[in-house]
Amino acid sequence: MNNRLRELRETNGWSQGELAERLEVSRQTVNALETGKYDPSLPLAFRIARLFDARIEDIFFPDVT
Repeated sequence: MNNRLRELRETNGWSQGELAERLEVSRQTVNALETGKYDPSLPLAFRIARLFDARIEDIFFPDVT
């Protein structure tokens, strides 16, 4: 799954650690999300969308193969 998480985080001027604190996850989780190594659970995806005032589908989108 691809995502715009890094772009949104950088637009807000947040480090991975700062975003992790806001989402109540580890910095490693944020890194794994941004690099596509980990897909968020549905509750986490909702928290991310709420934090950025966006829809889940505007942040996360499937890989096109």
